[in-house]
Amino acid sequence: MCALKARERISSVDTAWLRMDRPSNLMQIVGVMIFDGRMDYERLKRTVAHRMLRYRRFRQIAAQNADGAWWIDDADFDIDVHLRHSLLPAPGDKNELQKFVAELASEPLNPAHPRWEFHLVETMDGDSALVARIHHAIADGIALIGVMDSLTDTHADAPEDGGLLPWTASVGKAEDEVDTHANDLFWRWIYAPMTDATQASIRLGGKLWGKYLDLLTHPTRVFDYTRIAGAVASEIAKLALMPNDTKTRFKGIPGIGKRVAWSEPISLPEVKAVGKVLGCSVNDMLLASVAGALRAYLEEKGEHVGDAEIRALVPVNLRAPSDFEDLGNRFGLVALELPVGIDNPLTRLYVTRARMEALKDSYQAMLTFSILGAVGMAPKFVQEQVLDLLAGKATAVMTNVPGPQQTRYLAGTRLKQQMFWVPQSGNIGMGVSILSYDNKVQFGLITDKGLVDDPQRIVERFTGEFEKLLWLVLMEPWEILDDPEAVEAALADARAQRPARA
Repeated sequence: MCALKARERISSVDTAWLRMDRPSNLMQIVGVMIFDGRMDYERLKRTVAHRMLRYRRFRQIAAQNADGAWWIDDADFDIDVHLRHSLLPAPGDKNELQKFVAELASEPLNPAHPRWEFHLVETMDGDSALVARIHHAIADGIALIGVMDSLTDTHADAPEDGGLLPWTASVGKAEDEVDTHANDLFWRWIYAPMTDATQASIRLGGKLWGKYLDLLTHPTRVFDYTRIAGAVASEIAKLALMPNDTKTRFKGIPGIGKRVAWSEPISLPEVKAVGKVLGCSVNDMLLASVAGALRAYLEEKGEHVGDAEIRALVPVNLRAPSDFEDLGNRFGLVALELPVGIDNPLTRLYVTRARMEALKDSYQAMLTFSILGAVGMAPKFVQEQVLDLLAGKATAVMTNVPGPQQTRYLAGTRLKQQMFWVPQSGNIGMGVSILSYDNKVQFGLITDKGLVDDPQRIVERFTGEFEKLLWLVLMEPWEILDDPEAVEAALADARAQRPARA
């Protein structure tokens, strides 16, 4: 007997991501997890069945018709369609694994099935790698980190079911019942930005947080509402009038073929220690290192970078801590200009810090979240025009996601390393990913094959750019680096050296 077939309306924001697929830029998050030793495939399958399939989205087909976009339960769901044991071509080394991942990143997921897929492959050194592909309409990066964490344990001999009851395929909502939670959330964000839900969700920094606390504490201050409306209007104008960033070899019309690469992990406590001395956050340190790596690559290719700035769209989490187990997309985007044209690593770091501080005081993330929801309800051609306008202002999408900071095990096998790559929209041809795990952090890159055929040459420079800051801390007198006036003087100098824009 067939299981009860149920459906839920896809939220407007998730609909936008579902319709954003193009042959040149597929809206799928691609990740790789590398394990110490051979993994038992059958045990992996049982673990996934017990734990991951408890999330209903992974058993639902995303369908679109004249009536809208819907999550429909897959009555014929078969885990073997989604979980595969694949062979890695000889010689089975890191280079072949990167090629394998890039090929999957270029291949669309089958819309006739729930849009996710796992490939377990074995490498030449006796290890295993799990390559995952999950459509962005299912969830954003923060939510998917939670899903992957739910598959893993803190020790090797944990029970396969994680102590959870197995899922039941017949459990579901009645036919045509609509889940309006996400759509309600969207409208609350537009019309009531100072509600408790928003208070719990915004994490853009102390200044903006203080503004919302003031509004919540003094709701009768009508002028504050006017101020917010003015600030949002200002952000809309900034996005509309934002000039294109510098034309480099990273910017162009992408094709279907992709390339992926990842760096070796570096010590997260070491990054934190250097950042503490220099008065910068971990995020500032890593973003400045990315800018330095991109600069060094352009110089190697003989490209002039004296006044170059590369704009990256950076996702900002708008998810409350209590919502981390919910799937879907709850993030906005801010536009960060990476100071690639600055040669001095310390100056580059302070410029990056100043720009991140400025973004923390803006409403860009809320605005772009609202835009995604709005275009998800509009005709597809309207969505494409709006998102192409936004994507045309940038060269890359860049995301920084924190993973678990202790060793994890999947199906009894120790996880050594993990990395993921974010999708790019429109004609953006580069995705930059920073992921921390087990007190280490690493840098991943996905590029268009026709624009950058050798992304490994970029990621190899990431550690070196951080080490420039490390050696600066080790060699310079700390009383100078720790002196607030000296730091502010360096920051003022950094701002003065910001390349002039046309």
